[in-house]
Amino acid sequence: MNLERALQLFLSHLTVERGLAANSLKAYRSDLNNFLEFSLALNLTSVDSIDLDHLTKYLNKLSADNLSQSTIARRIAAIKGMFGFLVKEGLASSDVSAVLATPKLPNRLPKALTVDQVTKLLSTVTLNKPVDYRDQTILEFMYASGCRISEAVMVDVDDLDLINQVVKLSGKGNKQRVVPLGDYAIAAINQYLVSARPVLIAGAKVDSAALFRNKRGGRLTRQGIWGVIHKAAQVAAIQGVTPHSLRHSFATHLLEGGADIRVVQELLGHSSVSTTQIYTKVTIEGLRNVYALSHPRARD
Repeated sequence: MNLERALQLFLSHLTVERGLAANSLKAYRSDLNNFLEFSLALNLTSVDSIDLDHLTKYLNKLSADNLSQSTIARRIAAIKGMFGFLVKEGLASSDVSAVLATPKLPNRLPKALTVDQVTKLLSTVTLNKPVDYRDQTILEFMYASGCRISEAVMVDVDDLDLINQVVKLSGKGNKQRVVPLGDYAIAAINQYLVSARPVLIAGAKVDSAALFRNKRGGRLTRQGIWGVIHKAAQVAAIQGVTPHSLRHSFATHLLEGGADIRVVQELLGHSSVSTTQIYTKVTIEGLRNVYALSHPRARD
């Protein structure tokens, strides 16, 4: 089978059958196109013309290009996924990628803010203009819900149930979940809906159900939310804050407060509890540090 055609079939499978989110699909397409360019440069135009030696050369090229281990691992995973799909569908005679080793990645712990840091971050906005109310709401909402930035972008007003204090989020693969919101977030949302959002949408050319709006009334983008968080972090003088920092902090603080890991898994929208378990290591590391500093016989 033609390699380019095989790539398109696999991407279609990821879109239709597996319902991959747009960002994940974009990463797959980019990684596989990189492999396609490499293969075509070697005159490898069909799936069955590729063997393990070619894949090994590609892996060596990625290493020579000084790409990060995570990028290399992601590209190899995309190739292995494609070949596995092709064999399963009877479009390739064998899976030449099966024995290809994926680089081992360090099990890096997510960086969570302390409760005091989060409080400081959420107190940075001075409420003067409509966008100030929006920015304050974004900060409160993301910490209260633990949502991904892509989920925050896609929240519509109709996804909110302010009486029951919950929001419906659409996560990876369009999987939906309902997440509770605390009093602070609800208060911020109510104030934003009454005082700011009507002003922001007044000049909008296209009617949109989006909760978070930009100055022109359109749906706020990922970059827009990134900018809100970056600005707040600068004002609070906290280094290394990203939208995911609030998600990490949400999970870590829940576990530190005694929440069951299965509940946190559900709130985060993780398909596997093993993904959530990394946060237990964060809390254990914190306990270990407190123990080392506080226990009279912790150190020699």
